Amino acid sequence: MSFCIRCNKSFNTEVNFCTNCGSKIEKEKNNNRNIVDAILGFYIMIVCYIAFSHFIYKAYQNSLFTEILLEVIFIGIILTFCFFNLKEILHLYKLPSIKINLYLKYLLITVFSCLLIYFSVGKLNELIFPDKDLNIFSSYLYLENPLLWSLFFVAILPPIFEELAFRGYLFNLLLKLTSPKSTIVATAFLFALIHFSFLSIIWIFPFGLFLGYLRKKHDTLWIPMLVHFTHNFLVVMLDFYFHNKELTELL
Repeated sequence: MSFCIRCNKSFNTEVNFCTNCGSKIEKEKNNNRNIVDAILGFYIMIVCYIAFSHFIYKAYQNSLFTEILLEVIFIGIILTFCFFNLKEILHLYKLPSIKINLYLKYLLITVFSCLLIYFSVGKLNELIFPDKDLNIFSSYLYLENPLLWSLFFVAILPPIFEELAFRGYLFNLLLKLTSPKSTIVATAFLFALIHFSFLSIIWIFPFGLFLGYLRKKHDTLWIPMLVHFTHNFLVVMLDFYFHNKELTELL
């Protein structure tokens, strides 16, 4: 098998140039082991980071410095791995040619699914964890302008760097080992697993499938990033609304 280093199209027959983008074809020379090692190394690093951040958050609660430091570490990990896959990553930041009605369709699907997930999973969380405050917005109340900070840490940074990590770096590597469909499923599954919550897996896995489908269909990270942003933005704004509604009712 051979593959195009630019667009990741694979070929089972002997070819010298990609029929999709015209780039020179790189022959596969028993490099599957290296790819598997890179995937394992990347995922293990992410899991270690999440475990580390969990303990740091517990030790230093309500600290803006801690929030920023952990985000910088996460971004540093992602960018370090992506540096070794730079050419393929940069290709994913080309502006997509997409009809506005198709993009609006994606946004409608995102809004509908977000509302469905928010209220259904929210009710389950209330039943299982009745005494636990799971409101994302309220976790930033210790800061000035909590809405801006919650949007920054939840709606802006994760769509940029989680998509770069899972639909960018990891997706590119897995495409060299397996089919596009298997790659979409695998990245969605790994994306769901890092959230370490059974209830989260219920909705994050299908959400990851949707993001992977968009990444493969349009060969860009921009659309998955915008869909991811829209979803997270709505969650923060809903949490903001219901937090203020509860305060008003108490008064």
